Amino acid sequence: MKWIFNQDRSARSCSIISIRALAVFACLPLLWHASIAAETEADFAGQLLVATEEMTDSRFVETVIYMVKHDSEGTLGLVINRPLAKGPIDDLLKGFGAATKGSKREVVIHYGGPVSSLQGFVLHSDDVKLENSTKVKDGIAMTSDIKMIEAIAAGKGPRQSLIMLGYVGWAPGQLEAEIKNNAWFVIPADKSLIFGRDAEKKWHQATDRRQTPL
Repeated sequence: MKWIFNQDRSARSCSIISIRALAVFACLPLLWHASIAAETEADFAGQLLVATEEMTDSRFVETVIYMVKHDSEGTLGLVINRPLAKGPIDDLLKGFGAATKGSKREVVIHYGGPVSSLQGFVLHSDDVKLENSTKVKDGIAMTSDIKMIEAIAAGKGPRQSLIMLGYVGWAPGQLEAEIKNNAWFVIPADKSLIFGRDAEKKWHQATDRRQTPL
């Protein structure tokens, strides 16, 4: 079965991605490893950042972002509601130049953000971690190593996971300014929302959970 690429509005801000482009993932021995620094006064790590109806940047309209890192060096997050393509995980491993596992499992590649769009990330429950995994908060971790994809293909991966390309980044103080301008609001993270299969509903579900704007 060939990979099927999403052509709907959830991928409207992404460039066209081919399996050949995905293969760049395998050329990066360690794509990214976040160091969680000491918490700042407004620590958003482990929470969900949700675009408001006032969001004007077309790259982020109706996005929900899981915040992986937020400290004095800046902020990093992963979009959780923009699937790009679906296909056999063994074909994905072949594209990465890794050994296949004889798996019949299909996986979805998600758009994680506009920064470093060929870098790969796995956002996942922390029941399975690698040495270079980053444990964020409340049972959620992030890994940027092809070995995690291999573990998922072999049936030895985490119970819940999202495979992503790219991330969202902000310079120190930039996100706080955007929140003050009512571009975003923050809500507690929820695994059922993060790893839910219906990406089209995630923004509406997150918006329904909004309480007092920050």
